[in-house]
Amino acid sequence: MTTAIYAAGAVCWRLIDGKVHVLVVHRTVYGDVTIPKGKVDPGESLPRTAVREIAEETGLEVSLGVPLGVSRYPLPSGREKIVHYWAAEVSEKAVQRSTFKPNAEIAALEWVTVKRARGYLSYEPDVEILDNFAKLVDQGVTSTFPLMLVRHGKAIGRSGWKGPDAARPLVQRGVQQAAGLADTLTAWAPRRIVSSPAVRCVTTVAPLAAATGIDMKRDVGISQDAWESGHDEVRRVVGKRVRAGKSAVICSHGPVLPDIVREIALATGTPLGSYVTDAAGLEAGAFSVVHLSATNSGSGIIAIETHAPRA
Repeated sequence: MTTAIYAAGAVCWRLIDGKVHVLVVHRTVYGDVTIPKGKVDPGESLPRTAVREIAEETGLEVSLGVPLGVSRYPLPSGREKIVHYWAAEVSEKAVQRSTFKPNAEIAALEWVTVKRARGYLSYEPDVEILDNFAKLVDQGVTSTFPLMLVRHGKAIGRSGWKGPDAARPLVQRGVQQAAGLADTLTAWAPRRIVSSPAVRCVTTVAPLAAATGIDMKRDVGISQDAWESGHDEVRRVVGKRVRAGKSAVICSHGPVLPDIVREIALATGTPLGSYVTDAAGLEAGAFSVVHLSATNSGSGIIAIETHAPRA
């Protein structure tokens, strides 16, 4: 069986004179126009690939927004190429810092309107991804921020642990999952980290805190002990994060996560449905990213994506 080739990229966008423009790249070798993307490096996650490839191709440092879908198409070799895409808002600071120079791979970068991009792009799969982005523009929900809901990594089971439940540590696989999380979650540029004070949660996001320099906040309101005793404060914790409107990581426990997702839905006026509850059904070391509008808090949950553990 032929192995597929995986890649990732993003529709980079910004406002120019009050109108949404997207970035297209003119490739040197192929003489075509496309959306920035590139192949996954060994051991790399798809979100990390998207951010790295955009930096390499365009010189732009971005963080990911809403997922825009997956393109699949056959290559001349007979292998299938599978490309995952996100939206990525580009700040003026990132544009000013860009170090792009025409090179053997990319001849030029061009910011164009969505309408013009449709006529520019050389490949139909790129147009389909652009159309998915255009729907966000039409709905007025292009500017978003993510809440990343993490279930702690694999820990020693209750039956094999003699001490307090909150002191249960991660097993080796859980430690590896924590390292993978740190690398992947930075693709959404978290600005806050909130964790249950349980050892297994704190240890799961400690590598992320170290990598980003963000001070981790331990909040007993989302601990399993508080939840089991009926004294949790999930509504308070979630409400604060939704009101803040900033990208944040929330690390908690399997039984608590459904309540966290439910409170996000209630805080944003989102009807509860299976797609909401599915986001909470995480295995150890997995996470869901809930995307919310940064400009219209009543527009509900814009999108949810769920990622399996790396180890």
